[in-house]
Amino acid sequence: MSQKLRVTVWNEFRHEKESEIVRSVYPNGIHTAIGEGLGADFEVSYATLDEPEHGLTEEKLNNTDVLIWWGHKAHGDVQDEIVERVHQRVLHGMGLIVLHSGHFSKIFKKLMGTGCDLKWREADEKERIWVVSPGHPIVEGIGEYIELPAEEMYGEHFDIPQPDELIMVSWFEGGEVFRSGCTFHRGQGKIFYFRPGHETYPTYYNEQVCRVIRNAAQWAAPTTREYPKYGNHKPLEAIKGKVNA
Repeated sequence: MSQKLRVTVWNEFRHEKESEIVRSVYPNGIHTAIGEGLGADFEVSYATLDEPEHGLTEEKLNNTDVLIWWGHKAHGDVQDEIVERVHQRVLHGMGLIVLHSGHFSKIFKKLMGTGCDLKWREADEKERIWVVSPGHPIVEGIGEYIELPAEEMYGEHFDIPQPDELIMVSWFEGGEVFRSGCTFHRGQGKIFYFRPGHETYPTYYNEQVCRVIRNAAQWAAPTTREYPKYGNHKPLEAIKGKVNA
């Protein structure tokens, strides 16, 4: 691993091209705002949907320690071959941070094994994201809550497996709550789902949101442990009454 953690930010990069409202909020793309929010402590690169192989070539993924994923309107356009490539990298230790509507991405649904559905509403509601695991490194430097003046509502039930750790819970002005910060382990990979980030709001310029993503990237960094060996295995010691082949 290089001295700096290698983070690739993936984004559909479709809304920004098609919507003046989104383009006015993120003129250089949501991915660029997320990457700039990571700061100088990371080696940041980008990949987008309309690049060859969605920008996620084998070489690119093999040189990525943590992949950040933002998607919304074009989940179905992501090739299954690329999803499987990302899936294998996660199992082998690459960290994955899934943001906002990435809950419906092919890769997140494949890793979760569930429908990943939820309730939603666009009504410019206040969101208060409460920290419910204050000792966790992902919320280092975050107070009791993050307050966003306007966001899209996501509400329970969120159709995901029981998280390994529940880090944050959102409350919305309309009354709903949502498990907005969840961790999972799959194979040797660590996964963090973080709820906020609708494309028409400047959420990824919020310093506390950026801090959570920075912390999550550090938390999700791969270990140096070798991938386990599977399949037929010779005994380590002689089995009584048998001859080792």
